[in-house]
Amino acid sequence: MAKEKDQNTKDNKNLLICFLWNFSAELKLILMALLVLCTLATLLPFIPSSFSISASELRFCISRIAAPDAVNSTSLAVVTDPGLENGVIKRPLKDKANGDTKRLFSGNTSVLNNGVTKRSFTGYGWAAYNFVLMSAYRGGVNSFAVIGLSSKPLHVYAHPSYRCEWVPLNQSENRVLTDGSRILTDWGYGRVYTTVVVNCTFPATVNSKNSGGTLLLHATTGDADRNVTDSIPVLTESPNAVDFDLYDTNRRREKYDYLYCGSSLYGNLSPQRVREWIAYHARFFGEKSHFVLHDAGGVQEEVLEVLRPWIELGRVTLHDIRDQERFDGYYHNQFMVVNDCLHRYRFDAKWIFFFDVDEFIGIPPNNTISSVMETLEEYSQFTIEQMPMSSQLCFSGDGAARTYRKWGFEKLAYRDVKKVPRRDRKYAVQPRHVFATGVHMSQNVQGKTYHGTGSLIRYFHYHGSISQRREPCRHLFNGTRIMFDNNPYVLDTTMRDVGLAVKTFEIRTIGDRLIRTRQ
Repeated sequence: MAKEKDQNTKDNKNLLICFLWNFSAELKLILMALLVLCTLATLLPFIPSSFSISASELRFCISRIAAPDAVNSTSLAVVTDPGLENGVIKRPLKDKANGDTKRLFSGNTSVLNNGVTKRSFTGYGWAAYNFVLMSAYRGGVNSFAVIGLSSKPLHVYAHPSYRCEWVPLNQSENRVLTDGSRILTDWGYGRVYTTVVVNCTFPATVNSKNSGGTLLLHATTGDADRNVTDSIPVLTESPNAVDFDLYDTNRRREKYDYLYCGSSLYGNLSPQRVREWIAYHARFFGEKSHFVLHDAGGVQEEVLEVLRPWIELGRVTLHDIRDQERFDGYYHNQFMVVNDCLHRYRFDAKWIFFFDVDEFIGIPPNNTISSVMETLEEYSQFTIEQMPMSSQLCFSGDGAARTYRKWGFEKLAYRDVKKVPRRDRKYAVQPRHVFATGVHMSQNVQGKTYHGTGSLIRYFHYHGSISQRREPCRHLFNGTRIMFDNNPYVLDTTMRDVGLAVKTFEIRTIGDRLIRTRQ
């Protein structure tokens, strides 16, 4: 009996061992799962609280595993991609009508009568501002000018419009509303933003009692999908702040005879070239002249040191416009900058000149700028012919050693005489007759424009010399006519001949403060 009992116990043990052996793989998986769960339970308190999985995300993950396909239950075909080593599961869900893969998608789509699928696009938010305000100025007793930027795609593909409203400070007076006239001065050049000058002309005198008020600009996008109007306060006049005599043509009293409006200054400018430019033109235009420069990142500390004596004398005004770099416009938004300058100083100068700091205005010997301008008095605008000068070929008539000590416009004396259809011009205007302006001339001027000024006034263009902080002379010549890179040049000493007079003028005006200026 005892032997039988021992035999049964032994058989049960063998049966248990066989059972465990047959299910060893499953038991290993169960034990591994328990080990992973215990590990996670141990590490869970150390996981950062910011790490979390939402319920919707968990349901999405489970659905990706559990649900084969909610759209179609087409059987799976295992194919071999020749570019891969393993088989790739492919779901060929084809529409019998047009062969397109059936997928859930959004978007407005329609099929036209000719069988073409028409797609549409819906915009959200804003890629560029409707209007970026720089400034606004009163242009007369009943007119104003608003200068700024606007999204160029908006002006290409939509129909933006502007309305001007005068809101009196005295609420007993009536508001006045008028349509604004849009002027696009850089239409062929604009980038993300284009320059917009809005002319607001009211039917009668605005703020006639001089009681103050605010000018509002209502800028409407004209977009087919989202026609939005932004109401922008652009100018506020305090009580008794307007001098209406300023706009009386019979009482003209301009502060300056000549005013220079400069484009945006950017890049690594040469302090010495800037020194030469300002000294030359301060002498050329005379005491009743003023220079307005705009710093778009080019007026570094060394350049500012060159300008500081002239700023202290009241001959130069420097505007910091670096903030406009946030808005991608043509050449650092120079069209907006020169239009702001035009309207800001519209009633302060008889003539405003527009040219660059690598260009020098010149007149024939024995003439003066005042005599030339008297000849052109009947014109609202005149253009100035270009004399293209080499920025690397120098005249060595005084010997190499002395040549290198001369100023740039003295030694860069070779003029390009290659015949071309046309060259860029620069210009001057009588600002009271101009509504908006450009870089090479104004196309929004009231009155006559004169182009035949070649015998009266010209400008010498040393292209790129202003941004070279090194000795400009790359090659020295001593002839009156030379060929360089298959291009003909002639010796032109117009600028060279006034070098000594300009240097003497600088010393007498501001002393020797800039004598150690570096390239």
